[in-house]
Amino acid sequence: MMRFALLASGSKGNCFLLWEESLFLMIDCGTTKRYLTESFEAVHADRSQLDAVLITHSHTDHVSQIRMFRDLPIYSPVPLGSDIPVHPVDPEHPFQLQHLTVTPLALSHDAERTTGYVLETWQEKLVYITDTGYLKESYLPFLKGADYIILESNHDVEMLMGTRRPQYLKMRIASDSGHLCNEDAASILERIVTERTKRIILAHISQEANTQETALETARAALSRHAGHLNPQLVLSAAGQYEILKGGDWHEKVDCGSCSCTVGMESVADLAGR
Repeated sequence: MMRFALLASGSKGNCFLLWEESLFLMIDCGTTKRYLTESFEAVHADRSQLDAVLITHSHTDHVSQIRMFRDLPIYSPVPLGSDIPVHPVDPEHPFQLQHLTVTPLALSHDAERTTGYVLETWQEKLVYITDTGYLKESYLPFLKGADYIILESNHDVEMLMGTRRPQYLKMRIASDSGHLCNEDAASILERIVTERTKRIILAHISQEANTQETALETARAALSRHAGHLNPQLVLSAAGQYEILKGGDWHEKVDCGSCSCTVGMESVADLAGR
């Protein structure tokens, strides 16, 4: 059974860990070396036991510490430097990591060949998608019914346009090669979440053009329209930049984060006590 930990998520760094039976892998390795080391320790993870690293794209907030892992099998859609060997990944061409099937998905971002991943065993499926301006319609049936979903909900459009960022940057972020806004993320969730889905984490939330509470409420409102068809224990969380969120089959009580809720059959109950 899968268990996972989102260690960092946002423009200052991204890192995600997944355990599945004997397999231990990481998606992205942005943020600082100190934070990465401390967060591994916080979830009792030994980086020397990693079996593989998956990279989504070459932006610094996703690969800044790649040299810490250069001796591991690294799977990437793009080269990462002449001194770092990688196994190239191609969109919609699945490959195996032990018993885990990994399906790369082409995303739309202002970086060369940005990739999302679907990780699947015969029992469970996890979707990991950040850094994209839109999602292909053809992907939605494949994503539907995942047990776990990590999905970007980067910005609130009104908040983004009200920032002091240059206009060209605002338009880039809001474009099809930028980042998913809250409403678009919520619309995707409405179409792919089913009664199988147990955990959703809204990721890569802008610290200037969004809030965790705003992202959470937008997704919560959309999912609540379908509450009678969802898992009554479905937990929805909005990740902070340096907030460690766990999910899956942990043999301990899991802290769902400071900004989470449960989407029940008829109502929404705050876990954070707000």
